[in-house]
Amino acid sequence: VYSCAILLPFLNDRLNSAPWDVQAIIQKWKEYGTTVNLPRQGRPPKLTGRTRRALIRNAAKRPMVTLDELQRSTAQVGESVHRTTISRALHKVGLYGRVARRKPLLTENHKKSRLQFATSHVGD
Repeated sequence: VYSCAILLPFLNDRLNSAPWDVQAIIQKWKEYGTTVNLPRQGRPPKLTGRTRRALIRNAAKRPMVTLDELQRSTAQVGESVHRTTISRALHKVGLYGRVARRKPLLTENHKKSRLQFATSHVGD
């Protein structure tokens, strides 16, 4: 039945699915002789694509957020994952934790000298 190209549109309508779905099933039957899901290699990822994207969005939007806060937010969504898993997901897209450089505050003397410099160079 699947060798006839005329039957493809008929099967699409009959099964109420997209043409590529029917073709994928036919291809699977030709290659493996079955249409059931075959065993895969490796462990499936703990984070779904949707949760991973939300996690990346959240981390990019708030740069000072901690891994613990991100872990709690993903647990609220429904997927409880370890901090290391979150860290790996962020590292894969180039987001890394950094410690901001310490920068001392300006003293009164600094402020006065800056103001004096600025007022002396107003007309330049």
